[in-house]
Amino acid sequence: MTYQGIKLRLYPNQDQQSKIKLNFGCNRFVWNQMLNMLITRYQNNSEAKFLKAFDLNNLLPALKTEYPWLKDAESTSLQVTNHDLTEAFKQFFKKRHGFPRFKSRKYPKQSYQCKVVNHNIKVVDRHHIQLPKLGNVSFRAGRLPVGKIKAVTIRLSATGKFYANVQVDTDIEELPKTSQVVGIDMGVADLMITSDGVKYPTIRFDKRLSKKKHYWERRLARRRRQAEREIAWDEHNKVLEPRGLNDFKNYLKAKRIVAKYSKKIANQRDNYLHNITKELVEKYDVIKIEDLKIKNLMKNHQLARAIANQSWRKLRIMLEYKCTWYGKQLVTVNPRKTSQICSVCDYDDGKHTLDVRQWTCPNCGINHDRDINAATNILKATG
Repeated sequence: MTYQGIKLRLYPNQDQQSKIKLNFGCNRFVWNQMLNMLITRYQNNSEAKFLKAFDLNNLLPALKTEYPWLKDAESTSLQVTNHDLTEAFKQFFKKRHGFPRFKSRKYPKQSYQCKVVNHNIKVVDRHHIQLPKLGNVSFRAGRLPVGKIKAVTIRLSATGKFYANVQVDTDIEELPKTSQVVGIDMGVADLMITSDGVKYPTIRFDKRLSKKKHYWERRLARRRRQAEREIAWDEHNKVLEPRGLNDFKNYLKAKRIVAKYSKKIANQRDNYLHNITKELVEKYDVIKIEDLKIKNLMKNHQLARAIANQSWRKLRIMLEYKCTWYGKQLVTVNPRKTSQICSVCDYDDGKHTLDVRQWTCPNCGINHDRDINAATNILKATG
């Protein structure tokens, strides 16, 4: 059995939207309350044992007694919030992430997760799904969830659209074996170059919509400045109920349109990466890629924007789970010197600048395409 996520576009009615937003607020409140409690507890006694998710869940009944409106929230979502908070602390202790932060209602993306209990989540028909506290909600999707539903994450995007990410436990049929192995070099001029000599071109999705996006970004900045001046005027004149940024409809409209273009760029890029990765796992049994340190590469300010557009990290994640699903193997290798060693005689010709796209090996006289040579060296390397 394999876990798989299916994304549904939800169309909740007004009452259901209100309940979803209430759930966002309840989960945000519980996160902030528990985080504040853990911080205060540590300040009072630094030697105290760190509380686990189970311990935080035992505090929920008392919290619901003190704040009765929490009873309107989906109960398992509050438990998931406690689990996420303890996981955030674990990542902090392992020095993988920063200290957990308090959540704000002003953050444009909101979400909460429900767990399946007594069949409280199920697909009713092709266009309706039953969700806890919400009842039957209309949806549209490219395909229906197939398998045992384990959990559902309900999200509100920055563009104001509702989504449900359904996690299902299902059987995925493995792809037929091809006995083919490939090495892949990541690039900027070309997204990927295989050891077979195939080059997957880079598509600058961010530039395709750059004019329209930049136009609305300028309008957003101008409307924000105007709104801030009016807020400052309210404060100066001691208005009883001063306005906030979210009270200015023109500002919110520009903010949604900028988010819409950003999301459209991301969707186009994701679709391109999905098509490429599916083609690779269908064609090859073993895929070897570079173990790139993208955070270090992003420090090059001349290439940072182009590197970010490539989404190498997302591409690797897609390859990882698709290889797991379809019975293929993904191997990561050290990228050190892959572009400067001759793939024929293993002669080290030294470091080449980025403008050198072809070079001739002084030892054996073979002329190399820089990227194909690197992909061939990645193919020959051991993980």
